[in-house]
Amino acid sequence: MSTNVFTTISRLATCLALLLFVAFLFAAALPAQQPPQKAATAAIPVEAAKQPNPVKSSPESLTRAKKWWTIDCAMCHGTNGNGKTDMATDMKFKLADFTDPNSLKDRTDGELFYIIKNGYQQMPAEGPRIKPEENWDLVNYVRSLAKPKADSEQKP
Repeated sequence: MSTNVFTTISRLATCLALLLFVAFLFAAALPAQQPPQKAATAAIPVEAAKQPNPVKSSPESLTRAKKWWTIDCAMCHGTNGNGKTDMATDMKFKLADFTDPNSLKDRTDGELFYIIKNGYQQMPAEGPRIKPEENWDLVNYVRSLAKPKADSEQKP
């Protein structure tokens, strides 16, 4: 009988050790499942914000940028840049309306370049996928989406 008791205790200890091991693995995996933190809105370095755009806005620059805009940006920001897309609605994104001239009036070209390159809040970074010149083209393109208000709307 003592052999049966020893075998039972041994099996219980093994099961308990296995259970604790699985619990430890589960607990260790929890932090990895937490949603990623949003990028800080004030994290744009001063040097980046002051960087001037070396690419002049031109039909060629806008044509190059439109290719990237269509591939990577339009699904959320919209073809015209107003940010009113099914994707943005479904994902509950609150996107700026780039067709509104006021939406980017307080942003420098350097800040826009930095945001496109490094991402912003839920927006993924372009990073090394595009060349710096193409990033500057996108800055020009985003700026070109702003529609000036009609004269009747500007008058008080």
